[in-house]
Amino acid sequence: MSAIGLRRPLTYRPVASPLHAAGGPVAAAYGAALATAALIVWSPILLGALLVAVVLAAAGAGVAGPLARFAARLMLPLLVLSVAVNGLVDRGGLTVLARLGEWGVLGQVDVTLEAVVYGVVFALRLLVVTLACLLIVCAANPDELMRALRRVSPRSALTAAIGTRLLGVLAGDAQRLAEAQRCRPDGGVSGTRGRLAVLRATVAGALDRSLDVAAVLEMRGYGARRARGPGLPLSRHDIAFMLAALGTLAVAIVAQASGMARFETFPLLSMRAGAGALSVAGLLIVLALAPFLDRRGIER
Repeated sequence: MSAIGLRRPLTYRPVASPLHAAGGPVAAAYGAALATAALIVWSPILLGALLVAVVLAAAGAGVAGPLARFAARLMLPLLVLSVAVNGLVDRGGLTVLARLGEWGVLGQVDVTLEAVVYGVVFALRLLVVTLACLLIVCAANPDELMRALRRVSPRSALTAAIGTRLLGVLAGDAQRLAEAQRCRPDGGVSGTRGRLAVLRATVAGALDRSLDVAAVLEMRGYGARRARGPGLPLSRHDIAFMLAALGTLAVAIVAQASGMARFETFPLLSMRAGAGALSVAGLLIVLALAPFLDRRGIER
């Protein structure tokens, strides 16, 4: 049993990939650019292209397996629920698919094509943003992120570093507690009560552990002075992923502002799906994946 319902928690692991070879801040900026681009555009064509880019980027970074398990176990049910709720609650749209009659306080419930499509597009956007953020978790070195943030705010850097480092420790604690509970002669408390007992014990242990870590660091004088000194020079992987991030954001902004990939759901569906929209979608995929072609200096 882990903290998020997976066999192994999603944490950073060193992998021989171009994205891992880039610095932690650059990898985080790359993932953030993909997530921000998904928040900028609204066309299903461009969102689909960004989803392909995130999935292929995760495969190129060697972290596709953990992201796929997360999406299958947690994200897909949430996305289905989002589409269903939006189809039932949203009153917009003129193309009625089903009239479900009176539903008490909800009144007359009519399922429209526009409301369902809006829910699908929203779910697609949520999926892209979530996977892009998880790509940051799996590919951005937390130690390098801490060093970069330490120059601005030492305490914030410490909080971020401890949070990422203790995730795996807390998941291990929860697993050991669950196994100990199952080994009791009476079989332990099962169901929701058993999970809540394990969660309660894990949270209490996390608080005690955080207080111990804070006391030790305070005695060592952490945060007494601001860190100084030159940063590490940029590598070619850093430059490549920085350019990819900026290019992805620029293309998304231009495409949305120019209406090249216009998409509207209410009151009737309207989408521009010509050669321009398809070209922009292809360009987003190429920009996002181009840095992975350079594997020089990557240990296999």
